[in-house]
Amino acid sequence: MATERTAEQLLEQAAQTIVRRGLEVPAILLLEMHKPLANLIGHAVWVTMPVLALFWGVATVNELGHLLSDPDRIERLIQRIEELVAQRDAQAATPKE
Repeated sequence: MATERTAEQLLEQAAQTIVRRGLEVPAILLLEMHKPLANLIGHAVWVTMPVLALFWGVATVNELGHLLSDPDRIERLIQRIEELVAQRDAQAATPKE
């Protein structure tokens, strides 16, 4: 299982990737809907490992599957996505000189 530091790094990487690709709304919706079924999300990650491994690598996807099996970590991922979106929106609202 991933250490707490590695877990936080993976959550940060996932949140940044989701926000960078503009998928925050569907990601938050999916995560909120399936938070009670966290264990199934972890298993779904492992089932889709061949596709996800193209983006993040096998080891990272395996650790991500462990992380997404925990509802508390899913909540932290949602919060981090929301923080990154708020930061992005604040920067976009700032007038450039």
